[in-house]
Amino acid sequence: MGLNYSVSSVPEASRDLGRCVSRNYQGTFMGIDFKGQVAIVTGAGGGLGRQHALALAARGAKVVVNDLGGARDGSGGSVSAAEAVVAEIRAAGGEAIANGASVTDWVAVQAMVQQAMDTWGRVDILVNNAGILRDKSFAKMDLADFRLVMDVHLMGAVHCCKAVWPHMTVQKYGRILMTTSSSGLYGNFGQSNYGAAKLALVGLMQTLSIEGAKNNIHVNALAPTAATRMTEDLMPQAVLDALKPEAVVPAMLVLVHKDAPSRTILCAGAGNVEAAHISLTQGTWIGLDAQSPERLAAQLAQASDRNADMVPQSGSAQGGHEVARATAHLKAG
Repeated sequence: MGLNYSVSSVPEASRDLGRCVSRNYQGTFMGIDFKGQVAIVTGAGGGLGRQHALALAARGAKVVVNDLGGARDGSGGSVSAAEAVVAEIRAAGGEAIANGASVTDWVAVQAMVQQAMDTWGRVDILVNNAGILRDKSFAKMDLADFRLVMDVHLMGAVHCCKAVWPHMTVQKYGRILMTTSSSGLYGNFGQSNYGAAKLALVGLMQTLSIEGAKNNIHVNALAPTAATRMTEDLMPQAVLDALKPEAVVPAMLVLVHKDAPSRTILCAGAGNVEAAHISLTQGTWIGLDAQSPERLAAQLAQASDRNADMVPQSGSAQGGHEVARATAHLKAG
């Protein structure tokens, strides 16, 4: 999360939104169910992960509830948090198993996926939700804290994706969700490590969605705004009351459903859902000569103009666009 809000930034009507969300969340999405599917949710011992696991189980999924059980900064560990969520799911009539693997441990992650395969014979959904915070301004941040946050968020997701990928490829079906953040998409003071990791997950999502398309593996990203243990001292209480974790769950369900899109970035919080796009402007042709830098300085506003910008379907689209523009300019000249 890492967003900084003041109480005055929240409309008066939104102060009671938390209660409204809790009341209205009892409804169901007709047709969105996960019967017969197996889901792995990392970091599911509390907060958003717990809500994700409960919602998937309520709609028929068998769930591996993964949680290291550590503190917000990643220290410590206990499987009790995961086991408590499993108990909730089973008490409601669902199926779930607990797993205490750290997503930074490749061997343990492989064993977690094998646990799902041994128990239920398949893995259909992976929700990469595990994460930690080590917030400080870049000038004061220890490099060890930078590396650890990258390791948990980015490499943790890499490990989980790598472990489920062969199974999803064989079964010709898979849905993977990356948990990104507005801190990665747009930046946030004191979160250079977290923001770098979260935007890196979008890059991972972009390529995995391309590589997985032929095997019906859809990969998406979700940027949540929610009151959890990771945000409890970053926002005023009025804001925390509005940002119930339950409000993020509908976007998660849509992004891991059988009819989910792929390469989509949704942002969700307080009952709102938005889409984020990494776009490319039409740009400007500056040529290649001694005056090209000066020409770019003079035309920078035009290069940045978002009128008719596009969302490329792959990285090669940038080169294709540039070559086409240069060719057209040279022919015209």
